[in-house]
Amino acid sequence: MSAMSTSANFPEPEHSGLLKFLSAAFYAVSSFLIIVVNKTILTNYRFPSYMFLGIGQMTTTILILYFAKMNQTVHFQDFDRSVLVKIFPLPLLYVGNHITGLASTKKLSLPMFTVLRKFTILMTMIMEARLLRKTFPNRLIYSVLAIVFGALVAASSDLAFDAEGYTFILLNDVFTAASGVYTKKKLGTEGLGKYGILFYNAFIIVIPTLLASAFTGDLHKAITYEHWLNAPFVSCFLISCLMGFVLMYSIVLCSHYNSALTTTVVGAIKNVAVAYIGMFLGGDYLFSWTNFLGLNIW
Repeated sequence: MSAMSTSANFPEPEHSGLLKFLSAAFYAVSSFLIIVVNKTILTNYRFPSYMFLGIGQMTTTILILYFAKMNQTVHFQDFDRSVLVKIFPLPLLYVGNHITGLASTKKLSLPMFTVLRKFTILMTMIMEARLLRKTFPNRLIYSVLAIVFGALVAASSDLAFDAEGYTFILLNDVFTAASGVYTKKKLGTEGLGKYGILFYNAFIIVIPTLLASAFTGDLHKAITYEHWLNAPFVSCFLISCLMGFVLMYSIVLCSHYNSALTTTVVGAIKNVAVAYIGMFLGGDYLFSWTNFLGLNIW
């Protein structure tokens, strides 16, 4: 599916089809890999703190971009008060997306995680229409409604229903949709660009997130986790931190060359593979025919 839309108020520059495809493929692969790694850490290794994992990913993003800026590999505006105005509300959406995504990964089986992420497509379409004044052809709208119908069918017969997990994933859908639309809107902001958005999103929010983690006792659970000397776990944790940066970069890159809706749809297409693999990974998927059929309405 391609997000064929027009916008009078926010005209998009034309990019080559190859750049659009490669940026979308990069995002799909990055998103797939980090979901599998995060699921392994949070479910198989039973790591107690999804918030601490998010802090690790934010910190990695800050360090990579800081040293890249120092070496003049990348360029973006130095911090001043104007940055806060330029980037708001992206940091709030970023941390909401990050934390609720990790929380729902921990609480839900991968098939149900991916199927409930389908609602992001509808939410993105609505937000693009309202915030970016975009219009969509009827065939695209009907396709999105069919995808949402499949999600409802699957959810109606989820034998492992978890109310907290469903709350987190639906909040994650809202944050993801809003983050995608506002990222597209902010990419043209002078002084920020792709790298500035990535850096200041993580930079502004990492300290408040760390304080929240300490206040809730989440940080203590992470520090006292018993497998910090376990090489396979530490390897997975470090890969997740690196992939956190790669994923955020791939999202911004895909949004730069494509529309926010296209980025969201690419994520949904990637979820086909994640759903099937998730039936065997993690051991928390309970099979039923109604649920399985709903999963397959893409």
